[in-house]
Amino acid sequence: MLMQRWRALVWACVLGLLSAAAWAQQGGDFEIGDRLETQGIGEIDGFRSVTWDDLIPPDWLPEELFSDLFDDDEFAELDDYDPRAVELMEKILALWSEAPVVERLDGQRLRIPGFVVPLEGDGEYIYEFLLVPYFGACIHVPPPPANQLIHVMPDKPIPARWNMLPVWVNGVIMVSRFDSDMGSAGYQMRGMQVEEYEQ
Repeated sequence: MLMQRWRALVWACVLGLLSAAAWAQQGGDFEIGDRLETQGIGEIDGFRSVTWDDLIPPDWLPEELFSDLFDDDEFAELDDYDPRAVELMEKILALWSEAPVVERLDGQRLRIPGFVVPLEGDGEYIYEFLLVPYFGACIHVPPPPANQLIHVMPDKPIPARWNMLPVWVNGVIMVSRFDSDMGSAGYQMRGMQVEEYEQ
């Protein structure tokens, strides 16, 4: 089952085709792989709205990295317990961890939607979290590339019930690496305002 999710996730990420239809219902309004609508791009309260694609350098082409790593026929035959599958997953995670960031974003006041993956909390509040671009990342499926993970330190703790729920984060982004058990983030953000997501 893990290899099936890996296969789907890797190719979906590479091709930019993460789709709700590809995943089983996980509860609530979201399915694994669901992304949020990011319409209304512009400036709100001094924060420029961006999409997750804005965090990826235009010359970074992960499909080229993967074409050298394996061929699709061989990949499709691997099961979870095949040592080659474990080795392949380690290589993929290493490539994801090294994903380049957009340096010019450093210090900018941005607004971006995503899902909350708690890092520190007390059952009532979340004090620190990863912001991820699609539902289930780092929890139900492996983490996305480092340039698709933001480590957020909110000015005010957010409710613990927002775990894996969608939010808008307004804050100052920094190009700074952050490693955790949940994944490696290429960005950090001071979350000056975190609010429930609404289109």
